Amino acid sequence: MFDKLFPQPIDNRYSASKIALWLFGLIVFVHILQSVMVFVSGPMVAQSADGIPLENYPAAAAQTILAIFMVSSLRRLIISLICAVVLFRYRSAVPLMFVVLGLSYLGGQVIFQFVPIVRVGTPPGVVMNLTMFGLTIVGLALSLWRRDGSHPVDGRARAT
Repeated sequence: MFDKLFPQPIDNRYSASKIALWLFGLIVFVHILQSVMVFVSGPMVAQSADGIPLENYPAAAAQTILAIFMVSSLRRLIISLICAVVLFRYRSAVPLMFVVLGLSYLGGQVIFQFVPIVRVGTPPGVVMNLTMFGLTIVGLALSLWRRDGSHPVDGRARAT
């Protein structure tokens, strides 16, 4: 299992489930889309998708919350772009990137247990992010499961 998580060398050989690649692509696409939406209309996303009541805070506090929200989104975008490079060029690292995405989500949830975000209602962003985490776990499992007798996705013969 560790050989799949930390492949040597990191190349475009991939011999696990193709469904995992599709899930990885979907997750990366959604994360990139979420990040871009925050940059395009941060206040609207913070209020509607994440349920953060910006209007209840003084202007300076709302601006600070929004700035932190956007910096977090930038970090998600950078990780997502690295994931996109892995998907198209270094597929042997797909399982590792599933772990990075999963740990990123779990780390955020641990932080929110100690410093919770004040939210209004049940915002859809929470459900969406939990769904993406579930797909990440499924994708990780599929990316670690080797198909018997299969050839790597890039079509090259696998060295034994």
